[in-house]
Formats: sequence, structure tokens, C-alpha cells
Amino acid sequence: MLNEKLENHHIILASASPRRQDFFKALGIDVEVRLKPVKEEYPPRLKHFEISNYLAQLKALPFKAELKTNDILITSDTIVWHNNQALGKPTDAKDAFNIIKSLSDATHEVITSICFTTTTYEKTLHAITKVTFKALSNEEILYYVNTFSPFDKAGAYGIQEWIGLIGVTKLEGSYFNVMGLPTHLVYKTLNAIVDTA
Repeated sequence: MLNEKLENHHIILASASPRRQDFFKALGIDVEVRLKPVKEEYPPRLKHFEISNYLAQLKALPFKAELKTNDILITSDTIVWHNNQALGKPTDAKDAFNIIKSLSDATHEVITSICFTTTTYEKTLHAITKVTFKALSNEEILYYVNTFSPFDKAGAYGIQEWIGLIGVTKLEGSYFNVMGLPTHLVYKTLNAIVDTA
């Protein structure tokens, strides 16, 4: 099993997201959570998964000089892509309302990129999930924004929360990717890294 293969490796997860941390626990993978501030800005020419790939790689940069030979650093970024633009985390309640309103009665893409970095290796992968929402009423959106915490989530919503339970009508791709981590890709890639180490 993967957790046995990783006994001689040290996994560093550079993410403050409790959801991502919980996923690693559920996978049976021990991680050290290590955080460094990064200004999440990207060149305007980037589109779609290029944005999340760039940001996942950007988050790895501050750690590179301190990595040891048995370290595997994991950084990631999630964006919502809709109407040919990236939707990040909302700045306030009004922004959250407007973002969710734009997703109502439409299909958008959730893109999560993961960057795996060692002293000799860097690999960036991404997963895309298509999510369709029903036509959400203003009252439903306001209730969600005022009752839950959409401000730390790309696209201003958590699919595992009330808005996902009542609003999502169709999903194509990984559900866990929408929550912030394509767990199948993490498992597959870590297996490949230790098998070739």
C-alpha cells in the first residue's frame, strides 16, 4: 500500500485548506503542513488550467531551497472557469452573491492543479470537473452566503455544503476535485514517484 511505500519519504503539504488536509488523512498519508505566504497573481495571458498550473508551481517556489532528498512537496490551486474567465475566492458577501448568481442555471468547470516537487523532480498535473447548477433564486443564494463560509472557496461555494446539495444537477468528473483535491491523481502520482525513486 502507498502509506508503506512512503515510509522513507517525508510529505510536505503546503496548504491551509482543512479539506485538503482531511483528504490526506482519509488516504492514510501522513503529511507535515508547512505554509509560506505567496502572492497569488498570474500573467493575464494565461487561460484555463494554465492559471492553476502556474499558481500551484508558484506556491512551490519558496520551499525549493529547503527541501531534503526524501521530501515530496505538494502544492495546489483550484479555480472555477466560467464564461472564459477564472473565478477565484470572493472578496466580500456582495462578490460571493454575484459569483454564485453567474453560476446559476449554467455549467462551469472546476480546475485543480497539483504540483509535486522534490530536489530532483517537478511534475504538475490538473483535473477538470464540469458542474451544472439549477436556476438558483436570489433568496437561496443570499441564504447560503449569509449562513455558510464561501470566502475561502474558489467560485464562492463548497459543493459538499447546502448550496451543492440543493443546487447541483449534474457533475462530470471527480467530485473530490471540486472540493479541492483530485485524490485519484494524488494517489496515482505519489505511487509513480516512489516506484521510480
